[in-house]
Amino acid sequence: MQLIPYLLKHTQLVEKNIVNTVELLDQDCTIPFISRYRKEKTGNLDEVQIGDIVKFKELFEALEKRKLAIIKSVDEQESLTSELKKKFQDAPDLTSLEDLYLPFKKKRNTKSEVAIKNGLEPLAKIIMAQNNDDIDYIATQYLNDAIPNEDEAIEGAQHIIAEWINERTDVRNQIRHQLEKFAQITTKVVGTKKDDEKAQKFRDYFDWSEALNRCPSHRLLAILRAENEKFIRVKIVIEDERTIEKVEDRIIKNRSSSSKYIKAAIEDAYKRLLYPSLSNETLKLAKEKADADAIDVFSKNLKQLLLGAPLGEKRILAIDPGFRSGCKVVCLSAQGDLVHNENIYPHAPQNDSTGAINKISSLVDEYKIEAIAIGNGTASRETEQLVKRIIFKNPIEVYVVSEAGASIYSASKIARDEFPNFDVTVRGSVSIGRRLADPLAELVKIDPKSIGVGQYQHDVDQSKLKSSLDTVVESCVNAVGVNINTASVPLLSYVSGIGPKLAENIVAYRNENGAFTSRTEIKKVPRLGGKAFEQGAAFLRIKDAKNPLDDSAVHPERYDLIKSMAKEKGISIKEIIGNKSILESINLNAYCSEDIGLPTLKDIVKELEKPGLDTREKAKVFTFDQHIKSITDLHEGLVLPGIVNNITNFGCFVDIGIKESGLIHISNLSDTFVKDVNEHVSLQQQITVKVMEVDVARKRIQLALQK
Repeated sequence: MQLIPYLLKHTQLVEKNIVNTVELLDQDCTIPFISRYRKEKTGNLDEVQIGDIVKFKELFEALEKRKLAIIKSVDEQESLTSELKKKFQDAPDLTSLEDLYLPFKKKRNTKSEVAIKNGLEPLAKIIMAQNNDDIDYIATQYLNDAIPNEDEAIEGAQHIIAEWINERTDVRNQIRHQLEKFAQITTKVVGTKKDDEKAQKFRDYFDWSEALNRCPSHRLLAILRAENEKFIRVKIVIEDERTIEKVEDRIIKNRSSSSKYIKAAIEDAYKRLLYPSLSNETLKLAKEKADADAIDVFSKNLKQLLLGAPLGEKRILAIDPGFRSGCKVVCLSAQGDLVHNENIYPHAPQNDSTGAINKISSLVDEYKIEAIAIGNGTASRETEQLVKRIIFKNPIEVYVVSEAGASIYSASKIARDEFPNFDVTVRGSVSIGRRLADPLAELVKIDPKSIGVGQYQHDVDQSKLKSSLDTVVESCVNAVGVNINTASVPLLSYVSGIGPKLAENIVAYRNENGAFTSRTEIKKVPRLGGKAFEQGAAFLRIKDAKNPLDDSAVHPERYDLIKSMAKEKGISIKEIIGNKSILESINLNAYCSEDIGLPTLKDIVKELEKPGLDTREKAKVFTFDQHIKSITDLHEGLVLPGIVNNITNFGCFVDIGIKESGLIHISNLSDTFVKDVNEHVSLQQQITVKVMEVDVARKRIQLALQK
């Protein structure tokens, strides 16, 4: 099998576009670079389509690697024929390949192997031929010291037949089909765990049964987590009798005396070999699908979170609220640098609200603060209410910011490197303030699994999750662009073609030589070669550069083209930027060539209209209902403001200003059928909700979306 036909089959894209994309990938080009700056080569494929090519290219390469290993193994057994080799080479997927390899796998001392060693393989072949009516008599010819009677001879032959049946691809596929269509997943509580307090959150699955192919991903992952924690037992159930009959129809040719022995061998093969193996395989595939769904949800949420509305370069006072230990207050410059930190104690047990108000007021004046960020954890509401009592000289906007993962960041090596002389409380408060200024720049420093926008993220395949989330972060960072003179190492490491080591080199060069003044200067960074510059330069922005194009998404390889456009109009590059009427008057067809076409030219003109434009919305102030302070304040029918803080396949969770988030089940998002939750709400969206049900004991709140 060849790569391109494989990709054609699985992506349904145009062959020429696939070939060119694979060529670019083999040249170590990144997805963001290819999708933005090589549109003519790929036929204008977007990041998702290129990502599919990358995914299936990796699957193909893994399949081919496994084929080589299997062919080598079978050859070493001296069992490889040209026909068998071709079957291995033509296998379309890993399942088919492993089925073909099954007879050649090294097995432990199985019942079949013992029977073969005892000389019973010829008897098994006679029985399977199904043309001899006197099997009992024939069996007496195979007696020896290990086989004292014909019953044991026949039983041994049946073990061999059972193994043969187990190795038949058509039989395995027949049972796979039955499992795929009819399998039920059933659960039973472990008797000793029924009253376990930790098990109660899984009590819906203490006695559960449903069709496996209709079990939604979140439910399957919940069931498997409960099993993993040993609260329940999970079983895949199918109608055995019907499945065995279908296998018999495939194998038994006639009703000779051999058939009863074959029938027994089929039943043995099914119960001892086929069903255990294939039911596990079916559950594994269902888990993989559930993982994919959960990873997709997480990826969508992460993208929305990373592209959340930034406040921008403002002087921010950030507060990490708390009761007993006080509130940690930090003041940040417009560039996010820490300029001051201290504690205030407005809440119990100290209750120094007057001192806290005076301190915040004086800090706002002293550091010319433009906005206040308050973490949404313990004592958040009380701190917000305190701050809103303060009468400032100038208007100050107050924001409540999610602090999910801030504690992870504050104890990380990244935080220690940034603030070696400050403790975790200071670092956490800085993170809260910086999240308000630019969520993307700050959140890239935190393991996405700790940000709190996933669905069973610790239960899914961790390597696939990491790969998917890294792709999302890379996509978001490059979509927005990075200021090379202010970006941290973690942020720079996600820039196309850069990576962690070059990111460190960039920051080290910046620290030693001062701010970059041009994109050309980036080439002076140690070990940053031509390929890295090609891949990353257009995503790295330089404010107030001599060449204004250095603060745009225009690739340096197109600077001469823009110079020609400006020269044609008799103006400078600086004058053409932002001049919509001039840009609209340019005949783009005149600038088309072999390596540049209208898609790229239109992108360039669009960028020149508003160079370096941040497409993200600006942060908006939001106020929770001040009368709601705990779950006991809620009642059915209450209408409240809220912020969407997590999205799942079964609905979304909403922060209504108390410790517990409420759930809008998918059925309460709309009066009509909802296929995709993301079509109705987005992460961090400010919405209005209605309380449908409150379960104080289980700390559950059911909400409905109010239009």
